[in-house]
Amino acid sequence: MRVAAFQIAASDSDTTERLARIADDVTQAERAGATLAVFPELALPGYGAGDAIRDEARKHGDAHLAALAGLADQSGVAIVAGIALERDGAIVNAAALLRPGEEPVVYAKRQLYGTYEKALFRAGETPPPIVDLGGMKAGLLVCFDVEFPEHVRDLAKRGADIVLVPTALPRSPAARFIARNVIPVRAFENQVFVIYADWCGLDERFAYQGLSSIAAPDGSRLAEANDSEPAMLVADIDPGAFSASKEQTPYLDELRVV
Repeated sequence: MRVAAFQIAASDSDTTERLARIADDVTQAERAGATLAVFPELALPGYGAGDAIRDEARKHGDAHLAALAGLADQSGVAIVAGIALERDGAIVNAAALLRPGEEPVVYAKRQLYGTYEKALFRAGETPPPIVDLGGMKAGLLVCFDVEFPEHVRDLAKRGADIVLVPTALPRSPAARFIARNVIPVRAFENQVFVIYADWCGLDERFAYQGLSSIAAPDGSRLAEANDSEPAMLVADIDPGAFSASKEQTPYLDELRVV
């Protein structure tokens, strides 16, 4: 399966412009032969939108979800994007998976990061789903979730081959370490692929780390972006190509919990 991950330049553009940009990027992914396109955390309405996120989610969240689903149907490309939604009277920071001809799959972020997110969102309470995608099993996490080894291990134990992670990683020395080191380690220690799509640049509230990547089960990066420029990362996901890595480091098979 060929996948594309988009590192997007942060901006203060409105949601209509953001949807148009996603549509253009999906067209690029389709032309590159990708059947999956992954976008950053809160691609809609924008991670740094602040209090406007609540209004957007309440008034337009489900319409945005429907627009993404229509885009997936039209292009034939599955889409994963961060989106703010209203659920049960509260706003959640979600990752949505839209597969052509299928109902949307939505996961609400469980590990909210810092006072900014905790003031805006209710933490999700449901474990991330695993869905069929291109003949493989894919799990969803959002940003801070992936920094907790327990969450990726849970997905791996439930059979995930790929972990899809929209993120909005604020720039810092620790963030650089996360992007450069933690993400490939999560892939290696669980023998899964990790697709990590971040923002770059800055908006009115945050500067972003960039360094999006597609990490393989052997800890290598099949594709990676720099820390400052928009990028489309493309890679072919083939679990069979990493069978030797799984044989050498069979962590899941050998796990003994005391």
